[in-house]
Amino acid sequence: MKKPLAAPPLSLLDKYVGQDIQPLYTTTVRVTGGEAEHGRASGVARSDDGNLDLALRLPPELGGPGGGTNPEQLFAAGFAACFHGVISLLSAKAGLSAGGGSVEVSVSFARDPMDGMYLLTSALKVRLPGMQQATAEELVRNAERVCPYAKMAREGLLSVVTLVD
Repeated sequence: MKKPLAAPPLSLLDKYVGQDIQPLYTTTVRVTGGEAEHGRASGVARSDDGNLDLALRLPPELGGPGGGTNPEQLFAAGFAACFHGVISLLSAKAGLSAGGGSVEVSVSFARDPMDGMYLLTSALKVRLPGMQQATAEELVRNAERVCPYAKMAREGLLSVVTLVD
């Protein structure tokens, strides 16, 4: 029998006490280069469980044909989903309803004036219809502290790069 869709438990908001990072979920996505042998231009992204399987394409703004998704869209989707989820959990914990709410994330691939290379910027728009402004503002401030995507955008990402045979 298929498990019904439901929000995660509020216990996800419980603080962790420990010395080491404690992974709760790990996924792996492999990107191959495709026709142009370039992951961003013609790649294929596949998750280890097979639930993600999509064509990557450069958008026209970066000289590509479009017609597929790109890393910025994937990041924006993950960020928006995570932030929306945190808003929902925090609302439920406070006895509030965030029903009908939405989170819109814009991600820009941009030139970095500091080193002349590239960077990503993001902007979030949160809509919480029917919620008092002061309550909504506090909820968003708290979500910024809890959401790991917001934390990563603010503080950076702990990454380990390994070259494998």
